[in-house]
Amino acid sequence: MNIKSLAVILAGLILLYSCGGNPSNKSEAGQSLKVTLVDKSAEKKIDVMIDGKLFTSFCWPDNVFKPVLYPVFTSEGTVITRGFPLEPREGESTDHAHHTGIWLNYGDVNGVDFWGNGSTGSLSPRGGVIKHLNIEKLSDSNGEAVIISNESWVDSTGREMLAEKTEYHFSGKGKTRIIDRITTLKATGGDMKFNDTKEGMFGIRVARQLQLPTKEDITLQEKQGGTTTVKAQGAGDITGNYRSSEGMTGEAVWGTRAKWMDLYGRIGDEIISVTVCDHPKNQSYPTYWHARGYGLFSVNPLGAKDFTSGKEFVNFSIASGQSATFRYRVIVNSGADLTNEEIDAFANEFAAKY
Repeated sequence: MNIKSLAVILAGLILLYSCGGNPSNKSEAGQSLKVTLVDKSAEKKIDVMIDGKLFTSFCWPDNVFKPVLYPVFTSEGTVITRGFPLEPREGESTDHAHHTGIWLNYGDVNGVDFWGNGSTGSLSPRGGVIKHLNIEKLSDSNGEAVIISNESWVDSTGREMLAEKTEYHFSGKGKTRIIDRITTLKATGGDMKFNDTKEGMFGIRVARQLQLPTKEDITLQEKQGGTTTVKAQGAGDITGNYRSSEGMTGEAVWGTRAKWMDLYGRIGDEIISVTVCDHPKNQSYPTYWHARGYGLFSVNPLGAKDFTSGKEFVNFSIASGQSATFRYRVIVNSGADLTNEEIDAFANEFAAKY
């Protein structure tokens, strides 16, 4: 048995032990749930079912300009992602139409904006599109489902800049649901420079109830010009709060570095936590967090300038023909906010697995 295999086993044992301490998961903590995939390619999506319920769908709508996981549900069937712009719900904010479900892209690759494209519901002049090409693999066995997909990052003329291969791994135990995303980007259009910007990279736009309460409108300067106003969300059902691995909380987490970030709150009577884990092999680990109170929950390993007031820069590049891989884990838990020890166990297991 090699060291890596032993590390995976030990991390799994730690994870199993820690989950057993969570009252919300205690009765089912050790049971891996059945995960199945339903191929609905004709509808431009693949449904992910856990324990017979829809967890999420991998989908590639034409009007979103990138593949996304949407919507995303807890084990109890509560949706944690914002509905707008695909399925608007009453009372939701309608800012940033390009924030849809869970996605990965970037705001400045050789001057092309993949992040903000679609912010007005249509293509922008310098916007890039991540085109879904094909599904390479679908499998569901032994308590895990895997989707491997291929995408093409193209500029406004249709010229390919990057070839993307992404593995999605889905699993569940008790009332916990896990998504592991492993994305490899290959520079196929020459050298690719990811110019330093806050607009990136792996993001989730959460439901309004998981936003952080605020009594004032927020006006944001957009990279492509102009501003966006996010209306105040101080209603009694707005319950979200952030907590980082480094002990930061609330709005103060923005621009800080951490190994993981937890967003917790309530939707109705259900306590929910949504945690994103960075990976030690990723660029800039521990990553910077572009996590906003208005519902954008994002990891950005490639943009330091905005987060450090110009004191640090990343300006990451992929040389022509070369590749870079980015790894992220999302944990959706129902019934209780995960403890630091539980999250650390999930993060350690993730680090050992890939």
